[in-house]
Amino acid sequence: MNKIILADSQAIFRAGTAKVLAMDEDLRIIAQCTDVDRMYHAISTFPGSIVLFASSLHPDVTRLLMLLETTGSRGIVIAENTEPASSYLQQGFRGVVFRSVTGPALAECVRRVAAGEIWYPQQVLQPGSPEQDLVGTRVRDRLTPKEMRIVALIVQGCKNREIALRLKTTEQVIKNYLRSVYDKTGVSDRLELALFTIHHRVLAQAAAEVGSKLEAEEQAAPSAVA
Repeated sequence: MNKIILADSQAIFRAGTAKVLAMDEDLRIIAQCTDVDRMYHAISTFPGSIVLFASSLHPDVTRLLMLLETTGSRGIVIAENTEPASSYLQQGFRGVVFRSVTGPALAECVRRVAAGEIWYPQQVLQPGSPEQDLVGTRVRDRLTPKEMRIVALIVQGCKNREIALRLKTTEQVIKNYLRSVYDKTGVSDRLELALFTIHHRVLAQAAAEVGSKLEAEEQAAPSAVA
């Protein structure tokens, strides 16, 4: 049984990752951490683990690598889709996956690293072209600007009430939009929608850009009123 420590501030991605890894009888998640300090504590508490952590947590690389070595653990980086994976491999981590990784590839990565191998993401081994993500491109082009905003907030883990407040509308309107989004993406709930978005790089990049614009608009709003 391979012990897994999962560290990521994005609740929706943690839930999806846990769901994927739970399907493999040889993998067991023993700790889920939302920040770096909890991750460090979990590594010390459960030596010999596979530590799957998000680069967005920005850990102290030197400290983390030393802790992994002293506890006999191995680190796998969850990199953002636009990051260069090679830099993490050069630093000494045993594997890298992008947020757009598929469930089977993620499980295979964990198994390979647990067996002592190094895992290179497919984007490093075989750089892909935008044409390869035809599904993501098609869905991105079908979504309206309002729907894309909702998708961006879903990926961030926002509930309907928060989305309604941020977009200055009602929860019922958000529910109506979500039904349309589910139809266009072929998913049945918000978790599947978030994972679908993350797994399609073109769509994930579009959602990230919209999310950044929303944050910028919200930060500028008070000064505009003043």
